[in-house]
Amino acid sequence: MLSDWKSFWESEHSIYVNSRHKEVHCRDIAEKIAALVPNPQARVLDYGCGESLHADLVAAAAGELVLCDSAAPVRAGLEPRFARNPRIKVLSPDELENEPDNRFELIVSNSVVQYLTSSELDRLLLLWRRLLIPNGALIVADVIPPGVGPASDVSALLRYAARNGFLLAALAGLARTAVSPYRKLRRTIGISQYTQQDFMRKLAKAGYAAERLPSNLEHNQARMTFRARPG
Repeated sequence: MLSDWKSFWESEHSIYVNSRHKEVHCRDIAEKIAALVPNPQARVLDYGCGESLHADLVAAAAGELVLCDSAAPVRAGLEPRFARNPRIKVLSPDELENEPDNRFELIVSNSVVQYLTSSELDRLLLLWRRLLIPNGALIVADVIPPGVGPASDVSALLRYAARNGFLLAALAGLARTAVSPYRKLRRTIGISQYTQQDFMRKLAKAGYAAERLPSNLEHNQARMTFRARPG
């Protein structure tokens, strides 16, 4: 039985309701990250990148893209997928620790914070600050406020599915999710949630000047995205 989030992401899971959902989601996120790339020579880190089917869209807008994910099976899929793209590099979190200071102009971490403890997040914020150039930007997306729970996830997914042509699959997927390891883990060990003020304080403590962006990177607009720069 799975006992933590790392084990979940390294296991077989069904976060996406079907291939259409995965395709649309990965393309949307890649396009939004690409729009944040500050210049064509920029070095970009996508931390907790997941399957990143369309990372090539981000790489096309940047000089270099580093994909980092803690799940070994995810990295094993990324490496052959982008082996022929000289702009894309795949690293484990341990390998990332060995990267030099001031390595990146942009760091993006989307839908990761909720699966970290407070101390794990504090450690990562310091690592990201070391890896950023002095005027670089950290984007932390999909931060979940208290009170935003599964009901919000369901309604956001159904709206997203209706817009993108996989509504029936989403309804079936929600039925499966109700008895899935994801739902059981969320109920037993929970997820991390922050108010806007608390997350801003956490960023400030780690040495960033931060702001909340007007919209979330993900489709659920009840969640939050922050932009932070080394202070």
